[in-house]
Amino acid sequence: MARIAALVAEHHAVSVAELAERFDVSPVTIRADLDELERRGLVMRTHGGAVRVERNGREFSFFNRERAQVEEKRRIGAAAAEMIADGDAIALDASTTALEIARHIRNRRELTVITSSLMVALHLIDSPGITVVMPGGVLDLNTISLVGGLGTETLARCNAGKGFFGVRGLTLDGLTDVSSYEVELKRALIGSSREVNVVADSSKWGRVALVSLVPWSAVHRVITDRAAPEDMVAALRERGIEVLLV
Repeated sequence: MARIAALVAEHHAVSVAELAERFDVSPVTIRADLDELERRGLVMRTHGGAVRVERNGREFSFFNRERAQVEEKRRIGAAAAEMIADGDAIALDASTTALEIARHIRNRRELTVITSSLMVALHLIDSPGITVVMPGGVLDLNTISLVGGLGTETLARCNAGKGFFGVRGLTLDGLTDVSSYEVELKRALIGSSREVNVVADSSKWGRVALVSLVPWSAVHRVITDRAAPEDMVAALRERGIEVLLV
């Protein structure tokens, strides 16, 4: 694994196929090694490979994350959009999966979207039937969103019927994310939502990120892909949480 980590650091990005050929091992072995390196914080997994993690953390930027698990996020976004009707008020966080939801609701009418994400707002800017409500705050370049206390004050006065939230880690103990500033605003969005939906592809299951977000008692539904661990899915369903596999 050290040799793989060195190659990623040298070349910025590598693919599973080229690593398997270089080391004469199966793609399954390479994927397992990359997963372990990601758990150690040495690389970031992408669709079909991995990219380097820089000291400033920019390799975890929005655009790198947007390129990971692309098809899974599209299916999750489409499934979540089906739950949104004309006239609703919804909350979307700054996750890449929430952006997929935004791409599927552009033609809704009399819809209000409460979001901290500049990317979500830009994707809805030419949708005349949608009103976008954004909190104030400080621009976070990694998430391309507004964070900070100014936003939480605004969100405390908002009410959303449904909220859709991505996470970086999902275990039976709860939900986690990487940034304390983003988590603060995301908790405010969750607090403004009567129905809380977690939108997370299967790569997030079984992982623990830096900051605790909310316990499972705050969640109504999880929308994920069919590769999610069966035992964890069953355990959440036993707790009364709906898990939708798409």
